[in-house]
Formats: sequence, structure tokens, C-alpha cells
Amino acid sequence: RNMSSAGPEGRKKMRECEGLIDSLVYYIQGVIADHEPNDKATENCVCILHNLSYQLETELPESYAQSIYMQRRGISSNDKTPGCFGTRSRKVKEKYQDIPLPEEKSNPKGVESLWHSTLIRIYVSLIAKSTRSYTQEASLGALQNLTAGSGPMPFSVARTVVQKANGIPSIRAMLHVSHPAVKKTAVSLLRNLSRNTSLQNDIAREVLPDLVSVLPESVSVSDIACETTASICYTLYNLTQSSSHNARLLLSCDGLPKIIAISMNDSNMFSKASRAASVLLYSLWSHTDLHNAYKK
Repeated sequence: RNMSSAGPEGRKKMRECEGLIDSLVYYIQGVIADHEPNDKATENCVCILHNLSYQLETELPESYAQSIYMQRRGISSNDKTPGCFGTRSRKVKEKYQDIPLPEEKSNPKGVESLWHSTLIRIYVSLIAKSTRSYTQEASLGALQNLTAGSGPMPFSVARTVVQKANGIPSIRAMLHVSHPAVKKTAVSLLRNLSRNTSLQNDIAREVLPDLVSVLPESVSVSDIACETTASICYTLYNLTQSSSHNARLLLSCDGLPKIIAISMNDSNMFSKASRAASVLLYSLWSHTDLHNAYKK
């Protein structure tokens, strides 16, 4: 676990170590099958996998990524690719949102397991069933890592989390835990998932009221609370930007007074959240059909 946080070279060596990732996944599958997901070894295994999934999109060998994601889909591999899963331009990003990954291997090995639906379902299961906050946070964090990029893999993983693994209810429950770091990571994961336009309505229907409910009534002075608040605002921005229906849902949940209060706080400590709330308000105002409702 300590070695897996040693930096890019350490992660690369560990990903290449034959049998390591497979063994970690095998152990976790066993404890879930035995309904005992709360031991320290499981926590360590998940934290290692969390660390090995960090920067995965950019750290895998380019040839590996191109053979899987470029050539099979007819996307030119001559594009400039700062990340191994494709360019970061908006045009390509939008193209990737609609492109499924090649059919999964039924028996993934090594690094392939890190984004396989089997492990994604394991993370969702641990979020729901473990009572160890570090295990929950690492599971959420691994999914956050896997959905953080702008190539085809993050968007495919997002679809797996939302549609195949039915992960939103488990993630939603983490918005209401008392552990600040778990809540922060859950919100960050939802922010990543909400970038996927094809999933926004499904996500909004399940968690938008919860996101509004956990927005603070008054300003907190802690960094982690400020970052969580900012992430909630940006998630709401993603969910409402192109949906008048979702903006109306936010309004019906009494979210507007909270967002206005956050945006008006200009203290240095809370500036990140204030700025995010202001961006959200500006976007909400773009729904001209809701102006009368806003004024009321």
C-alpha cells in the first residue's frame, strides 16, 4: 500500500508485476463472497488498487491504448494524443461519449482488470457493504480516478457505474455519511459521472435532490467542506446546463436560496465554493423559461 503511492514509476512497476493485480482482486472477491468486507487486508487491497488506477489514462503505454481504443474504432491514431486514450479536444471527447469500448474479455489479466466491469462492480459492492470509511473512500476514489479523463475509457466506465452496476444508489448514500473525506470523494465521483451527457438525466433523477440537501445552509471554514461545496455546485452545473427540467427540479428542491447564499460569500476561505455557485447561477439564468419561477 505504501509502495503504490510512490509515484508514476512505482505505479508502472506494480502494474507490470505479474499476478499482483489479479491477486488483489481475487482476495477482495473472496471476502465479498464470504460477506466479510471489513477486514484491514481488504482495506489495504482496495487502497492499492485505488493508487494503481491513478493517472491510468495517461500512464499506460500508448501502443497498448491505441491497439484497443483507436484502431478498432477507426479513430485516426495520427491525432495528437497527450493522453493515451485520445485527444482532449471537445470534438473528440464528444465522439468518445458515444463509442463503447471493445467487448470486454471474460477473464481479464493484470492491468486490464483495473477498468474491467468486474472490478467496477466490486467497488460498488464495497461502497454499499463495507463499514470501514477508508475502504469506502478508496473504492469511491478508484472510480473517481477511472472516470477522470476525457478519452473513451472514462466515459465507458461511467456508463458501467450508472447503468450496468447500478452504482448511483450506493454513491448517493455516501453523501449523507458523517466522514468528510468519504462525502468529498463521493461528490467528486458524481461530478465526473455528470460530465457524460447521456447519463445526466439518470443521475439527476436519483441524486439531484440529495446534492441540494447536503449543500450547507451557512458557510463552513474547513477546506474539505469548501471543496465539497464547490464540487456539488459544479455537479449541479453539469446536470442543469442543458436541461430545463433538471433546473426546475433544483428549484423545486429549494436549492436556489442556498446557492445564492454561497455565491454571495466572498471570504478568501470560501472563494472556490463562491465562484462555483456563481457559475451555477449564471448557467441557471440561461433557462429563460424559468425566469418567472426564479423571480418568485
